[in-house]
Amino acid sequence: MSKNTPNGTFVLGLMSGTSLDGLDLALCEFEPGGNGYSFRIHKALTVPYSLEWRTRLSEAPGLSAQAYFELHAEYGRFMALEVQHFLKGVSQVPALLCSHGHTVFHQPQKGFSTQLGCGATLAAITGISTVCDFRNGDVALGGQGAPLVPIGDKLLFSQYQACVNLGGIANISFDNSLGERVAFDICEVNLLLNHLSEKAGKPYDENGNMARSGQIEPGLLSALNELGFYKIQGAKSLGREWFEATVLPLINSSKAANADKLRSSLEHIAIIIAETLNKHQIKKALFSGGGAFNRFLMERIQHHSTAQCEMGEPLIINFKEALIFAFLGYLRWNGKTNALRSVTAASRDSITGAIYYGKA
Repeated sequence: MSKNTPNGTFVLGLMSGTSLDGLDLALCEFEPGGNGYSFRIHKALTVPYSLEWRTRLSEAPGLSAQAYFELHAEYGRFMALEVQHFLKGVSQVPALLCSHGHTVFHQPQKGFSTQLGCGATLAAITGISTVCDFRNGDVALGGQGAPLVPIGDKLLFSQYQACVNLGGIANISFDNSLGERVAFDICEVNLLLNHLSEKAGKPYDENGNMARSGQIEPGLLSALNELGFYKIQGAKSLGREWFEATVLPLINSSKAANADKLRSSLEHIAIIIAETLNKHQIKKALFSGGGAFNRFLMERIQHHSTAQCEMGEPLIINFKEALIFAFLGYLRWNGKTNALRSVTAASRDSITGAIYYGKA
């Protein structure tokens, strides 16, 4: 973003997570200073997905190639129209859109990660230059393509030793003893809890109340805690495919009542997250993402952990990922590193993301 670009520091981030809650939009302003950047979220909104969109996005992995790309273009149009609606009445029009899109396939071991939401369509309809496809540049360099948020954690939230996001999947980032940022996915969170909540006719377990009413089923808890992914050291990432192939069979084979499955699953998540904090001697951690609103889950994480577990303000809890993808796009536009090899195990740090230009 050159200095003579109007509204050069105003960037709109768009994020759709694996939990399928909706499309997050965050209009952000960034200013460099010291060893990091300051930021402000001027406006933020979650557009809840209709049942039709939830169904179409969740069924995307089974589409034919042609149907997939039809949905890719259509979802791009959906995002563009929501951007236009979001920006009505906003005095500071962003110079840049930064769209993560909605992940359908994430298989870095096979050399690809795909997100729905055509960036060219976004730029064409809105007239605003768009950065998208953040993951494949890192994957092409041998990296996991995830998590990408840690550079934002490091440069925007340096007052915390670690940042933990509780979305469909939990991930953590922190500086190691060498001052390098390291990060990895920890375990499933809302992918599992929302799945079980939906079995009870609710989209999510408000404050963890349903889980609180259940009993721990020791066999299920033990089986979940012993999954092989938790023994992997270093950079590692999870996707919906892993959840469906590895976790769901354990849940479905259990004869426990649904409330007991929820209770056992929540305890499992709390134990795995707390063990991660304790292992790396984290003293103070910022928690964000929809799972941070699950009061019972936060209680259980704090119960098992020696760390001080702090929830961010509501804007940060709800929109931190949209904020940081706005920041990643801002870095990309300015030609600055936005993917760290210490996090993803790529062959080098990189500047990743495709750019589609808007109106001149």
